Amino acid sequence: MREPVLLTVGQDLEPRSIGPVTQTDIVRFAGAGGDFNPLHHDPEYAVRAGLPGVISMGQMQAGMLAAWVADLVHVEHLLGFSVRFASPLQIGEMLTLAGDVESIETAADTAAADLSLQATVGDRVVVSARARVRVASN
Repeated sequence: MREPVLLTVGQDLEPRSIGPVTQTDIVRFAGAGGDFNPLHHDPEYAVRAGLPGVISMGQMQAGMLAAWVADLVHVEHLLGFSVRFASPLQIGEMLTLAGDVESIETAADTAAADLSLQATVGDRVVVSARARVRVASN
């Protein structure tokens, strides 16, 4: 197992940009996850539903956010992850994954950090998340 990373309270995590999101990205994710809701592949259906066009499924952005944080802290140190879907992601949009370290708790010879994470398009939050990760203790 890899060693936990060293994080400090208030630290900004190295952001990652993804996109622009394409129809192909959405269709591939639909095929992998089995979500064939027409909101994700049929532009006319999406417009009739009140959207400007097809949207990505929320789990796609949540998965991108989870993969990013797992890359940063090493997946074996990810202790918990929860998400909240805030707004839809549309074709052509660029997604920015970012976050910071809110707190660190140390007990005996282990330490865990609570992270606040978000996937955004400009100033608009698409998905917000919280993660708890094992970190190196000082």
